Amino acid sequence: MDIISIIAISVAVILAIALIAVIFRNTQNKPDPQGELIGRLAQMAESNAAQQAQLAERLQAQERALSKTLEERLADLSKRIGDNLQQSTVKTGETMTKLQERLAVIDAAQKNITELSSQVVDLQDVLSNKQARGAFGEIQLQDLVKSALPPSAFGFQTTLGNGKRADCVIHLPNPPGSIVLDAKFPLESYRALVESKDDSERTAAGRQLITDVNKHINDIAERYIVPGETAESALMFLPSEAVYAELHANFAKVIENSYAKRVWIVSPTTLMATLNTVRAILKDAQMQEQASVIQKEVLIMLGDVSRLDQRVENLEKHFGQAEKDLREIRISSEKVSKRGERITEIELGEAAEETDLIDHIPGDGITSIHRIGK
Repeated sequence: MDIISIIAISVAVILAIALIAVIFRNTQNKPDPQGELIGRLAQMAESNAAQQAQLAERLQAQERALSKTLEERLADLSKRIGDNLQQSTVKTGETMTKLQERLAVIDAAQKNITELSSQVVDLQDVLSNKQARGAFGEIQLQDLVKSALPPSAFGFQTTLGNGKRADCVIHLPNPPGSIVLDAKFPLESYRALVESKDDSERTAAGRQLITDVNKHINDIAERYIVPGETAESALMFLPSEAVYAELHANFAKVIENSYAKRVWIVSPTTLMATLNTVRAILKDAQMQEQASVIQKEVLIMLGDVSRLDQRVENLEKHFGQAEKDLREIRISSEKVSKRGERITEIELGEAAEETDLIDHIPGDGITSIHRIGK
């Protein structure tokens, strides 16, 4: 119920009271103080009604102004809300776009993880087969050797003089000579050692690992160390850092046996360090070979320089003789010129007596006599 309705009800109540008072006064002709009171109340009611009407008009004006203000504020608020919603929509769109991009990246990563998982499963399948595991070790060995040494420094699947075929032979100058590198992978016994649940299983697996590795060491020592053809030692490549670390950490006797058989056990990391050392040795050998070639060429060059010096000396002698000949020719030409001048100075006539002109040319050993008669 609004304010106008309340005012209207109040006015109606007051008018009803005034009407009742008038009727009551008409019924009672005699003057009564209560009638006067009722008359005054009627006047007050009329006055209040007029005031309430004015108040109602003011309230309506205020209500209209308030409604207009509210409408303006609501319009402003609606505009702000619309702008904020638009901005929020734009930001939400950008966020959704970025989210979709990230989801795409996550999907790609998920696919890569799935492919990697399948590859890991394939790798496990490869490692479970002895022949495939051997091929895996050989491929890893070939990749390491090819990345560290020049092609002329190694050979794969090389047959030795005893008929045995080695996985890799590294050609080194004597000493030490060519060294054989063979790949071995005792995976079953190592897995049994890792997966052992108690001490008894671990002890049994450790003994089996020792037996397998020692067998590999003995086979390499017997097959790939050939006196006069290969070096006095060989390399056994383990394509697993874990197996290599386990042997050096807990199986010292196996390492001692490899030292005694002159079979050096290497892992991918230590093999790379060994191959870098081999490359340095090959480089030093090539430098020494080139140094001997350079020394030989220098000796030949010194012989050429000696011959050139002799020829320069001979040329210098020829130049000296030519200078001497030129100097003597110049002297002779000067004497000839002087002799011509003397001839031109002689007076020819009847009184002239016979005169002998004797010229002596120094250095020539020739004396010429010219007689001029009357």
